[in-house]
Amino acid sequence: MPHAAIFRRHGAKPEDKAQLLNAVNRAMIEVLKVPEDSHPVRLNEYAADTFLIPEGCSDSFTLIEATLFTGRTPKTKKAFFQEIVEQLGGLGVDAEDIRVIIYDVPRENWGLKGGQPASEIDLGFEVEI
Repeated sequence: MPHAAIFRRHGAKPEDKAQLLNAVNRAMIEVLKVPEDSHPVRLNEYAADTFLIPEGCSDSFTLIEATLFTGRTPKTKKAFFQEIVEQLGGLGVDAEDIRVIIYDVPRENWGLKGGQPASEIDLGFEVEI
């Protein structure tokens, strides 16, 4: 049940927002092998004066934070990074303007399905890939 948050400066057209959300969602489905309807992806936009971006990056700088169950291998995480870059590249975001951070959270720290620890329920997908 990974979650993703996208952070960038305000100013995209509404259709671009949907494409950005869908691109991150597709990367999670294709690489992390999660069910299509099991995870939220949210977009956070900021005015230019409230979101300092790294020097040399354009206004399309995009930071993605993905919170995942602990268990993905370094190879899977690398594939996820690369898929994010490919997906966003298709929307015109330069690879140098993309940062991805993964937060690994043990399953016992996630409450699901009425407050049960994720470590005690069948998730319906593999985590250790």
